[in-house]
Amino acid sequence: MNHKKWSVLGTALGVGAALLVLTPGTAGAAAHNCPLPKFGPGASYDPHFTPGPHTANVTNPWFPLPVGTTMVYAGTKDGKTALDIVTNSRATRVIDGVRTRVVEDRLFLSGKLEERTSDYYAQDRCGNVWYFGEDTAELDSHGHVVDTSGSFHAGIDGAKPGVFMQAHPQLGRTFRQEWYAGEAEDTFTAIDLNASVRVPFGNFRHALRTKETTALEPGVVDNKYYVKGIGEVLEKTVKGGSEALVLVEVLS
Repeated sequence: MNHKKWSVLGTALGVGAALLVLTPGTAGAAAHNCPLPKFGPGASYDPHFTPGPHTANVTNPWFPLPVGTTMVYAGTKDGKTALDIVTNSRATRVIDGVRTRVVEDRLFLSGKLEERTSDYYAQDRCGNVWYFGEDTAELDSHGHVVDTSGSFHAGIDGAKPGVFMQAHPQLGRTFRQEWYAGEAEDTFTAIDLNASVRVPFGNFRHALRTKETTALEPGVVDNKYYVKGIGEVLEKTVKGGSEALVLVEVLS
């Protein structure tokens, strides 16, 4: 699972689809105008969309990606102090016929860069956010790439895009966020629209809580919390581990 999970130390660290163009007033378009894929077994998962007009400017209130904004998360991983810096870059990339927003993720463990990832997102005219792939690399202590497993691009070698966030989350509905057999198989289900959450960045009510699993890590269940207008503020493992990630700061 490439969406990272951490254990929070008592005090969090601080650091100084194709799809149609989203135009004003269309985010609330009827769901039948932007059909979303059925979950289905991995082998039969087949999201249908027509490459063409779309937007890399992701404005979904639960998962906005304003260009130039950086989200800073802190915690620990594998007993090491962790810092995760996620930046919505100005860059875009066409994947499977769709122009996506490039989001750069840099993970530091004990002050050293351990992993760098480029994630690719796009939004349909109804406001649903799709995930089209990632390029990820784990680094050794000398900064050399030692592992790129988990990388995939939709449309290549059987990989397919997934729904990362609905415009209007439906409780109990499960989606594949990605599909590349044996490499990228994350799924999520919206389970609460009125969750309370407290992180170093602030205290919030009416947050969206989701459940995430992957067949690649059987027995592990994560919860993520999203706040309107901000995005993800907390991720924690609730089964199969004791890790968590908290939002510390937002920079723009």
